[in-house]
Amino acid sequence: MNLWHIITSSTPQLLAAGFKYTLPIAIISFILGLVLALLTALARISQRGGLFNIVKWICNFYVWLFRSTPLLVQLFIVFFGLPYLKIKGVFPHGIQMDPVIAGILTFTLNTGAYCSETIRGAIQSIPNGQWEAAATIGMTRSMALRRIIIPQALRVSLPPLANSFISLVKDTSLAASITIVEMFEVSQQIAAANYQPLVMYTLVAVYYAIACTLLAWVQHYLEKWTSRYVTTTN
Repeated sequence: MNLWHIITSSTPQLLAAGFKYTLPIAIISFILGLVLALLTALARISQRGGLFNIVKWICNFYVWLFRSTPLLVQLFIVFFGLPYLKIKGVFPHGIQMDPVIAGILTFTLNTGAYCSETIRGAIQSIPNGQWEAAATIGMTRSMALRRIIIPQALRVSLPPLANSFISLVKDTSLAASITIVEMFEVSQQIAAANYQPLVMYTLVAVYYAIACTLLAWVQHYLEKWTSRYVTTTN
């Protein structure tokens, strides 16, 4: 089969899968993961005690669990394992989810765990003098966090968070393992039909590389934009 014919006939199918599943799953999972990451990070650095320590423990356990286990295993547990978790009166037939929902849920939890560490580190990197200065002008801790600390932490955490999103776009290829017909799964199906696995897997790798390169350019622009008021000295 002609190489050019394989590329031209396969490209529309690969791009359609990319825009229908790969990018939407990555974007939705990342946005939800960021929200979860921020809440988790704030809970872990909170100075509250008492019963709130239980919340901190849960957050610490959640981060440890999802950072200590492979993403593929997490996908399998959520999609293939939870249907066997039968709870009488609540989930009598187990927890069954659509593959896309299961994928988004797993990617969200995984992203939230990793990004929470990034956000926590960024917040804690802000000098204590910023907190003290806010307190001297009558700001509460929550006000200082919203108006002073988080805006600065955002600039610090932007590069690693952007890297996490780029990694997530590539990790969505694992969604093929739970029957989501995203870009990599389509390349497998085409390779099984035309018996050209090397060509198809190379082609899909090129499209992933192009997507990630474009995202890296966006990351570079955002870094410059958020640092436009930062002065540097030699």
